Amino acid sequence: MSRAQLALNVADLEASITFYSQLFGVEPAKRRPGYANFAITAPPLKLVLIEGEPGQETRLDHLGVEVESTEEVTAATTRLKDAGLATFEENDTSCCYALQDKVWVHGPGKEPWEVYVVKADADQLGKSVVLGGDTCCAGGQPETKEDAPAAAGCACGS
Repeated sequence: MSRAQLALNVADLEASITFYSQLFGVEPAKRRPGYANFAITAPPLKLVLIEGEPGQETRLDHLGVEVESTEEVTAATTRLKDAGLATFEENDTSCCYALQDKVWVHGPGKEPWEVYVVKADADQLGKSVVLGGDTCCAGGQPETKEDAPAAAGCACGS
């Protein structure tokens, strides 16, 4: 089963967990320091909460589509490249406390999208080398900031 992912930066993680637990009627599937995610069945949604700065308004971190296999990520990568979109691939990367394979693209409003598979649990949230933030853009980063726009996924910490 594929499902959409919405990752949000939130100022008050505990209040957000309480709110989204009430909204969707489920408890988080995973909780770590500064992080929680919900695996919601109806509607099929992976909601990711990443603790941001106190007092800031909730904002979009990134969007995604969770798939069931690396083969589906590979197929999405091929489809996106064939459509002429700039892609950035990450394999065996630690992101959002999970080992993942993924491909990133940007929408027309520069919103970062990932297509990814969770392969195993991980001990680290992941840090963006390019942007220097605690975001799900860890591992396999472009060599320079100039390469980041083409890498497509590295705006998720901005």
